[in-house]
Amino acid sequence: MNTTDHDADEVVRRVQLGKGRQVTLPAEVRDALQVDTGDDVEFTVHPNGDVTLRRWTEIPSDQAWFWTAEWQDGEREASAELAAGEGTFYKDVDALLAGLNG
Repeated sequence: MNTTDHDADEVVRRVQLGKGRQVTLPAEVRDALQVDTGDDVEFTVHPNGDVTLRRWTEIPSDQAWFWTAEWQDGEREASAELAAGEGTFYKDVDALLAGLNG
C-alpha cells in the first residue's frame, strides 16, 4: 500500500485491486467510515469522475448517535423510570427551564 499525505487534514491511501476486482479498505478508511465486515457502503460517482465512498445506514448519518448502544441504554433507563413514576415532571416549558436553571 502506498501512502501520500496531501496536508494535515487529508490522507490518501492507495490499494491494489485484488482477485475479482475487490478492494480491501485500509484501516484508516474503515475507522473514518466506522464500518466493519458486513456493513453497507455507498459509492457516488460525480460528473467530474471523482467517487465518494460513505457508510450506508437506513438511519441518516446525522442521527446515528441516537442508535448507539450507550444512547439506547439511556433511553431504556429513562423509559423504566417514567413507567415507575420516577423523575421530575413539569407542567410547562417555563417550569422546565426554571428547574434547569435553578
